[in-house]
Amino acid sequence: MRVTVQVFARLRELAGRDEWSVDVAAAATVADVWRAATALAPALAPFSGAVTCAVNSDFARMDTPLRDGDAVAFLPPVSGGAW
Repeated sequence: MRVTVQVFARLRELAGRDEWSVDVAAAATVADVWRAATALAPALAPFSGAVTCAVNSDFARMDTPLRDGDAVAFLPPVSGGAW
């Protein structure tokens, strides 16, 4: 099946793009898509334990199953700010 991968902020900079399509197995999860994303852009790998993900604009876990045509978004950890 084919899903759309979206990355934001620092992840977008590291991947060199903000969106692309990836083919995964019929029983794929968000984690499978993350592995495919890091295979395409190895610079994303250090964020493996810290990314937040969403499927079709709803926050999701890495073990969330996917369907053909889903959009999977990965967001880096948020930091910084001042009072």
